[in-house]
Amino acid sequence: MIKGRMAGAAALVLSLVLAACSSGDGGSSTTAGSKDLKPEDMKIVTVVKLLGVGWFDRMETGIDEFGQEEGTQSSMTGADDASPEKQVKIIQDLIAQKPTAITVVPNAPEALEGVLKQARNAGIFVVTHEASNQKNTDVDIEAFDNDAYGAHIMDNLSECMGGEGKYVAFVGHLTAKSHMEWVEGAFNQAESKYADIERIGDPIEGLEDANVAYQKTKELLAKYPDIKGFEGSAATDVAGIGRAIQEAGLQDKTCVMGTSIPSIAGKFLDDGSIDKIFFWDPALAGKAQQKLAVMLAQGEKIKEGLDLELTGYEDLKRIKGTPAAYAGNAWIDVDKSNAKDYPF
Repeated sequence: MIKGRMAGAAALVLSLVLAACSSGDGGSSTTAGSKDLKPEDMKIVTVVKLLGVGWFDRMETGIDEFGQEEGTQSSMTGADDASPEKQVKIIQDLIAQKPTAITVVPNAPEALEGVLKQARNAGIFVVTHEASNQKNTDVDIEAFDNDAYGAHIMDNLSECMGGEGKYVAFVGHLTAKSHMEWVEGAFNQAESKYADIERIGDPIEGLEDANVAYQKTKELLAKYPDIKGFEGSAATDVAGIGRAIQEAGLQDKTCVMGTSIPSIAGKFLDDGSIDKIFFWDPALAGKAQQKLAVMLAQGEKIKEGLDLELTGYEDLKRIKGTPAAYAGNAWIDVDKSNAKDYPF
């Protein structure tokens, strides 16, 4: 009898330890999917960084299309500014509604670890995007390898700058993992290949606000009149930088590049205030998140080589050194010659 009780206690302790490990281990879902679960019975909610900007308007288009095509109850929500605290509150409220899955584009991945752990412990599947370091997620999906993307931006910026000169790098937030990886990839590429290109200081926060990027660019131009290059990470960074360059009439003396979309940056591409933008289609990224949520809910395994049947996401690669991140190959280069090919 005593042996039986000891064995039972040991089993209980072991089960609690395993549960604790599972709840904090990216990619190790606390919920088993079922192949019998139909898409029409799934509720999938995507929480984005903020509402009211072109990037996430485009993502919502993809999410809505996925719901119509696959029959899922798919929707998107977000706060009115890029506040990690507001994202936490939104996710907390969603947990009480018990959706099948929550997908998230975090403002600060670390700030969401606790609430995403709560979601997973509540039996909700979690998919993240732009958060390769997220621990409490079943899978993170990136459009590409972030380091390679940053290096690609630097290759283009260097060519525009004639292989020499000073540049600055903007990020939406210093806590935005993907943005920091892009500017690090660009910096490392400059260090290894372009000895005459120098970054001024550390990355600058644009706070996902074009007006902030605009004001900070004006300050930089006044402080460093010989600056030649600008790298933006948030779509709004690039637009704010372009506006400042346009007003200063420096289109022929500067090179402005970074991540944005034509609907935000287009008017500055036309007159050379912005030289080139790089992006992935937010609509396809939205669909990729939804697709992975459906696969998880139906018990399918996420693995290297997976084909999501979406352009740029046909052969997912595991990102080494991350808890649960996979990357596609979905970046796009756009300048004024082809901007009209991407009407979003």
